[in-house]
Amino acid sequence: MTPEFLVTHSGGFHADEVLSSVVLTRLFPQAKQVRSRAPEWITPAANRVIYDVGGFYDPQARIFDHHQRGAPMRDSGQPYSSFGLIWKHYGRDYLLSLGIPEAHLEAIQAAFDETFVLPVDLMDNGAVDPSVAGPLADLTLPVLIETLKPVFDETEPGADDRAFQSALAIARSFVEARIAQSAAKLRAEALVMQAIELAGPSRILELPMGMPFRAAIVKAGADHLLFVVHPRDKDWCLTGIRRAEDGFELRADLPAAWAGLSNGELEMACGIEGATFCHRGRFIAAARTRDAALAMAELAVREAAPVISDKS
Repeated sequence: MTPEFLVTHSGGFHADEVLSSVVLTRLFPQAKQVRSRAPEWITPAANRVIYDVGGFYDPQARIFDHHQRGAPMRDSGQPYSSFGLIWKHYGRDYLLSLGIPEAHLEAIQAAFDETFVLPVDLMDNGAVDPSVAGPLADLTLPVLIETLKPVFDETEPGADDRAFQSALAIARSFVEARIAQSAAKLRAEALVMQAIELAGPSRILELPMGMPFRAAIVKAGADHLLFVVHPRDKDWCLTGIRRAEDGFELRADLPAAWAGLSNGELEMACGIEGATFCHRGRFIAAARTRDAALAMAELAVREAAPVISDKS
């Protein structure tokens, strides 16, 4: 039976029930949201989904709480929040509703669970403290969602519910954008793999447009590649390839003599007509034409070769 009501607790809210609501309101758009702790609402019934309240976890009865003794745990021993439980049971259908291809469902559901859902679960259960993010602690998504709650002396009737709806709209945009990015990476992977095959032993990978490329390069084992070239709106881009997903060190930097130069100064430094810009961090450069971008890439490879040899 399609639920008529989506029930979570009233009062202050946290990221887990807000994000759970993102999933459920898309799957059941006709259902009415109810925020209540009244027994008649938080008792399982055929016409509702109950989450983050109620004291039970029973997917058959469609109640998904995690505050009770004996609350469900992941196979890893890590705790679920209501978001993790909702994602476990409704994530696949949610992805289908967004138009994710069947072939990509499993990969995207698992990746989103690991990188987006699990951190929310851990923070909600106190298994991870936001302080681990250092100076960025107050900018983590769970903390930001909680800042949308009414302040202590905002006591007008319905303030909590209005704030919840505002938080829901904001949270929805983050969830949908994150999943769209994951889907795009999988679409890009096929294009990058084709380009790697065409590149052969070259240390330069040319792509038909800007796209995520590092994951596919690593997956393909293309350790020989040093630079990527692709067209942009009005020019061409030359960029390095990061050694690790979470770091900034490159397989090879662009030449030191180019750092921070643009237009005529850069053309003089590299001897290539059409060179327009090189970031002072030496990780990205630009040129007016494809030929100029490829020439810059070839020169960068030649200058990097001795450094690469020394490191190996």
